[in-house]
Amino acid sequence: MEMKNLYQKYVKETFDENGVLTDLEFNVPDNFNFGYDVIDEIGRNEPDRRAIVWINDEGEEHTFTYGDLMKKSNQVANMLIAHGIKKGDMVMSVLKRHYQFWFLVIALCKIGAVIIPATNQLMKKDYTYRFDAAEVDYIVATGDGDTVKHIEQALEEYKGIKEKFIVRGHGNKGWTDFDVEYVKYPDTFERIENNVEDNMLLYFTSGTTGYPKMVMHNHYYSVAHIVTAKYWHHLDSESLHLTISESGWGKCMWGKMYGQFLCAAALFIYDFDRFHSADILKKIQDYKITSFCAPPTMYRMFIKEGIEGYDLSNLKRTSIAGEALNPEVFNRWYEFTGLKVMEGYGQTETVLAIGNLYGMTPKAGSTGKPTPLFDVKIVDDDGNEVDLGVHGEIVLIPKTKQKIGIFKEYYKNPEATAYAWRGGVYHTGDLAYKDEEGYFWYVGRKDDVIKSSGYRIGPFEIESVLMEHPAVLEVAVTGVPDPIRGQVVKATIVLTKAYKDKGDENLVKELQEHVKNQTAPYKYPRVIEFVDELPKTISGKIRRVAIREKDKNANA
Repeated sequence: MEMKNLYQKYVKETFDENGVLTDLEFNVPDNFNFGYDVIDEIGRNEPDRRAIVWINDEGEEHTFTYGDLMKKSNQVANMLIAHGIKKGDMVMSVLKRHYQFWFLVIALCKIGAVIIPATNQLMKKDYTYRFDAAEVDYIVATGDGDTVKHIEQALEEYKGIKEKFIVRGHGNKGWTDFDVEYVKYPDTFERIENNVEDNMLLYFTSGTTGYPKMVMHNHYYSVAHIVTAKYWHHLDSESLHLTISESGWGKCMWGKMYGQFLCAAALFIYDFDRFHSADILKKIQDYKITSFCAPPTMYRMFIKEGIEGYDLSNLKRTSIAGEALNPEVFNRWYEFTGLKVMEGYGQTETVLAIGNLYGMTPKAGSTGKPTPLFDVKIVDDDGNEVDLGVHGEIVLIPKTKQKIGIFKEYYKNPEATAYAWRGGVYHTGDLAYKDEEGYFWYVGRKDDVIKSSGYRIGPFEIESVLMEHPAVLEVAVTGVPDPIRGQVVKATIVLTKAYKDKGDENLVKELQEHVKNQTAPYKYPRVIEFVDELPKTISGKIRRVAIREKDKNANA
């Protein structure tokens, strides 16, 4: 079998007359392991095939082949075993976009230990919570910035860490130098047998409300991402794909690991500290990136800053996830590049569940249609399916008995797992509606819906309208208490540079009229507040709950 079609060893595809994927039949062996059966398979048969092009903002650059990934992950696996790591151990990584992250993930997969990716934006209290909750055994962290300091502060309270490894750190007392150590070990590794349902990957949710939950995935998760990479990103063995995400976020595994390597594609990884629109656009131009995925905020920044001066002609596919896509962004990007941004929907708990797959005609603002992994329904509070056009909660029903494409459990939280799976379906907590052509339209989180004068108003529609106005850089729409209407719509807005000093009553009225002219009058924001920044989670998602709490306290 050609390595570019390796994924066909595990999935059988069915397409409609337009070439759109309609069904997948899985054939995954009980001992499947991504490290051996994908990385090593390609590494043995096509050792010189390009796998990763890595650069950082200090001018370093490395290209790694699949042969390199096989051998270096073997060295890392041998090192970790020598230092006591075994199957089932919990290993946290805090590695930004360092290339060593890929060596580590593949090595832990081969050993059968569980990788727990974390962002370097965590503080002492975040580490303390995560260490305790997951009972972390080992940690591999970057030496950049204050990461080590915050970890050390947390370890004054948590005593369960058996060994600490550091990347890009020198002379840190009590830490094993990852790069100096792993090269001492052989680049061959004896296969350790596992079961495909064994624990493989644990992510902490973003925690927009309450403490983050622990999402546990088994080895099926890696194969399920073929939908994400092959049919949404539309990658092949000649692709060079860039997903912006840092390694601590679930989107990294969506766009920088499993599905992409199943396609025998190459990853472009840019290890940077701060996002600059011009910098990213130049990298897309200079390295001839063919496929790109990022959250809507980054597309908005590209457009607001101007993309006319860059050659993006090598791009063949652009996609978007993390938040719903405003039609204004869709239309402007298409105007500049000739590419339609293909929106997709999923969660830390899933792979791509709804999306604009290759061959589909996207509708601006729609998340697309269900992928073949799931039956997707829109239901009311009683679990009954609602009519077309009616808002309800998105629920997912896996099509395979192994529940391929969805998480195994909320780790050590059977109550939360049972609640999420009540009625035999997975409740996402997200609201949407479906149109007559079967396209889904995201409304917002269930907790974010505004109830005003008997109307149920989703924030996303109003945010999309406001984003069309040149004054608006970012916006969060929430409900504020009102003695007559119950709630009224509020827009909290970050202004663009050109309007920074124009946030007065005249602009408030202009924005209100703009919304009234674009949608039903009852939806316009009766309250508008201009701010310098919006409250966000460490993953960059807007915390509307923080805005609601602030307004509630102010009204009290």
